[in-house]
Amino acid sequence: MRIFSSVRYLLLALIVLTMSAASFAQIGISVSFGPPALPVYEQPVCPGDGYIWTPGYWAYDNSYNDYYWVPGTWVLAPQVGFLWTPGWWGWGGSAFLFHEGYWGPRVGFYGGINYGFGYFGNGYEGGRWDHDHFFYNRSVNNVNVTIIHNVYNTTIVNRNETRVSYNGGQGGLEARPTAEQESFDRERHMGPVAAQNEHIQAARGNQELRASVNHGKPPIAATERPGAFNEHAVPAKEAGGTYQPPNRGNEPNRGNEPNRGNEAAPRPGGEAPRPGGEAPRPGGEAARSGEAPRPGGEVPRPPTHAKDITPHEQPAAPNTGNAKQDQKYQQQQQKLYAKQQQDHQKLMQKQESDHQKMAQQQQNQAKQQQNQAKQQQTQARQQQMEQKHAQQTQQMEQKHTQQQQHMQQRVQPQPHNQPAPHNEPPKR
Repeated sequence: MRIFSSVRYLLLALIVLTMSAASFAQIGISVSFGPPALPVYEQPVCPGDGYIWTPGYWAYDNSYNDYYWVPGTWVLAPQVGFLWTPGWWGWGGSAFLFHEGYWGPRVGFYGGINYGFGYFGNGYEGGRWDHDHFFYNRSVNNVNVTIIHNVYNTTIVNRNETRVSYNGGQGGLEARPTAEQESFDRERHMGPVAAQNEHIQAARGNQELRASVNHGKPPIAATERPGAFNEHAVPAKEAGGTYQPPNRGNEPNRGNEPNRGNEAAPRPGGEAPRPGGEAPRPGGEAARSGEAPRPGGEVPRPPTHAKDITPHEQPAAPNTGNAKQDQKYQQQQQKLYAKQQQDHQKLMQKQESDHQKMAQQQQNQAKQQQNQAKQQQTQARQQQMEQKHAQQTQQMEQKHTQQQQHMQQRVQPQPHNQPAPHNEPPKR
């Protein structure tokens, strides 16, 4: 009997490990209903040179089965020459998937969504880098010219007036990436910086920013700096449209239930476009939760970062009929679950620290290269100056020598009696 109990316990342990591995594979966010329309709001003033506007968007919280607004904000570029490509929601054939934004040398595809303030669905019209300074287009940015002088004014004709916040599905945008945008997506880039991640977490913890509470009109639509929700925050003027979320209480959404309200039906062409038709970017697009491979046999790429993983659910209490054994086993489950959560948090912190160190190294390297270039220019100018000085010195010395010779010729005495030549005949 004891042997039988041990075997049964071993089988239960194997089942739990299998369930844990399965839950680890089913990661990311899969939402069966689309986000609200983008609210109408004004842009706060740019806090300083080098800050780039990152537009607000609707994120999703599985814990409350609800979208929440991440306010637009000015973020200091992590590296000279880098621009921000906003994240976007796209229909993936069975659910809406979020493609995370990223920093890179050029702006890629972001679903054709009109986020405003230079992000009108294609590229970025809000400014450009010129050497190591970012120049702001005043026609689409709120810039104080008494503080920031590197500005220009180019009028932008925006013909994309929609406030739809997602691509694909019922009522979604039909934009497709160009070949150039596909190439941008394959370039070197990096995900949101630490300040942006903290900004997102602060928005997630603010109940007033949930769509079910503000009905698409968030009281904090934009901020001057990341996380500055109480300092010069800008409220939304109005919602971008009517929002009718499905009524499911606080039960987390799994993305495989019947859609209600803001329902999105599949459309011809299936999945929303992804630049290059590739799998999700590392650290970018969230993976599908329990979704089969896409048409064509392409399997979603596993996540690169721990922050891309949705926390696992705690396993249900066992019920084998043996109360004592079930209690012991449940304690082991809870201990394992707590350990896994701790490992998850530690890895997130370490990876974030690695990103910050890498960004700092890149900044230091860029500054070092700039300093080296400036030093070479200074050395070249110094060499030219020394050559000029040598030429000036030689010219002065030659002039002084000529002046001295001339003066000596003037003061030299002339002889009065000249001796007769020896070959002259004597006078009689």
